[in-house]
Amino acid sequence: MENLNWLAVGAGTIGAFVLGMVWFSPVMFGKGWAEGSQNIQPPDSPPIAAMIIQFLGTFALALVVGLTETTGALLTAVVAILATACFVSGMDLFSQKTGKATLIDAGYIIAAGVIMIGAHGLL
Repeated sequence: MENLNWLAVGAGTIGAFVLGMVWFSPVMFGKGWAEGSQNIQPPDSPPIAAMIIQFLGTFALALVVGLTETTGALLTAVVAILATACFVSGMDLFSQKTGKATLIDAGYIIAAGVIMIGAHGLL
C-alpha cells in the first residue's frame, strides 16, 4: 500500500462515478436503460443510499486497479473489471432486463474500468 498512487485511485473513483451520472442520464443511455429495465422511472429525490453504495463500489474497484498497478499485475484488474461486468450482466438478465439495458450496464462497468486504468497511466 505504500506505493499506491492515491491520486490516481481518487481520480479514477471520481471520474468513473461522474461517468455513471452522465452514462445513465437521458443525454446518453438513460432512456434506453429505463425502457429495458421495465420502464423504471427516476425517483422524486436523489437515491442517497444507492449513490453511497455505488460510490463505495466504484472506490473499491479503483483500489483494486491501484493495487494491481503497483505490483505490475494490471491484467488482474482487467479480469476483475470483466468479471464485474459479467456479474452485473447475469443479474440484469435474471431480473429480466432487455439485452440493450444489460449492455448499457456492462458497458458502464468496462468504461469505468478504462477510466480507472487511464488515471494510473496519466497520473
